[in-house]
Amino acid sequence: MDTTSGDTAFWDEADRLLIRYGTGFTPRVIERASGAHVFDRQGRAILDFTSGQMSAILGHAHPDIVATVSAAVASLDHLYSGMLSAPVLELADRLTATLPAPLGKMLLLTTGAEANEAAIKMAKLATGRYEIVSFDRSWHGMTQGAASATFSAGRRGYGPPTPGNLALPAPNAYRSPFRSADGSYDWETELAYGFALVDQQSAGSLAACLIEPILSSGGIIEPPPGYLRRLKEMCDERGMLLILDEAQTGLGRTGEMYAFERDGVTPDILTLSKTLGAGLPVAAVITTAQIEQVCHDRGFLFYTTHVSDPLAAAVAVTVLDVIERENLVERAAELGEQLNGRLLALRDGYEVVGDVRGRGLLQGIELVRDKKSKEPADELGAAVTSACLERGLHMNIVQLPGMGGIFRIAPPLTISDDDLHAGVDILEAALKGVLP
Repeated sequence: MDTTSGDTAFWDEADRLLIRYGTGFTPRVIERASGAHVFDRQGRAILDFTSGQMSAILGHAHPDIVATVSAAVASLDHLYSGMLSAPVLELADRLTATLPAPLGKMLLLTTGAEANEAAIKMAKLATGRYEIVSFDRSWHGMTQGAASATFSAGRRGYGPPTPGNLALPAPNAYRSPFRSADGSYDWETELAYGFALVDQQSAGSLAACLIEPILSSGGIIEPPPGYLRRLKEMCDERGMLLILDEAQTGLGRTGEMYAFERDGVTPDILTLSKTLGAGLPVAAVITTAQIEQVCHDRGFLFYTTHVSDPLAAAVAVTVLDVIERENLVERAAELGEQLNGRLLALRDGYEVVGDVRGRGLLQGIELVRDKKSKEPADELGAAVTSACLERGLHMNIVQLPGMGGIFRIAPPLTISDDDLHAGVDILEAALKGVLP
């Protein structure tokens, strides 16, 4: 931690005044941010390999976003929730035009948890059922319904979760015990086994399956090709809706506009957040006209303070403009190939780099004690994180029971080639620096 007198006083005040809400703060006081960097009080540049909270896909302080926010705050930012403005309709038109035709109805909100909460309520209302299935490494938010569908953390000490939440095994090809005779990952058997357990536990009220196309907080777990399609079929067989949470994978991050496009699967309900606001609080739920009609007929209520806010809509429209104008979907695919090549080289060159996974500009590496045992290397992960920061790179590591430390790498889609490679260079230097 910084030891200058000013920073010591700052952290003392933080300890005195703030409620602690998770892991400790990064030991730098951040003064400003620009592009792919944040800057601390001493003016030191820190390359941001997490895009803020995996959100700032256009980098920090993008001029188009600054201009949009300035104009909206000065003219039309917030309204009574029963009022409607042109920016909301424009966003609905623009956003649904990027999606498969059935997904034509939008609800504009502010956070990912809120969007998942609304999607869960819609699924329950539309189906008349209440059971929600999600991955055992899932993270969908901290509000009651979303938190009840979150299995990776935060489940203990708060009383009973919402009834009816069931878990599927996350499709972790690196660690799954489901193997074919040749040792390859047998995801078909694992998925069938998982749904057999769901069927056994179900009270006969399966409403929806809520999943991320790539689990991020769960450790950058990417379902193999074909998985989502089979999952959708199994949902359909049970009369369940498929809700895809693309908070981190949507809007070009994976090298496609939406991660589900790779598998040719269309969800019944799609939730977007993080990337839709490029760092600002914007979220949306998109569904079909049929589902929306049923929900409306049954009295769907999701009346919040910031529903259909014009500022959020204006920001999201600008994000879509910039993505299209700067070809950022294609850019993410190109940079993703470069990043993947560098990370695979680390895997091949270091015994402690056990696995590389993800795609586009959402990738991760799992650190282990050695490749044969795959034992978690928690202390190593913490040491590498600290060494990266000292060298000017902010990294985020996920450490879950039974898994090694997984670095999540999600820089802005606007990052330069040089900064991308400089970040990986720092990561490798930090790794070398802490290894015996």
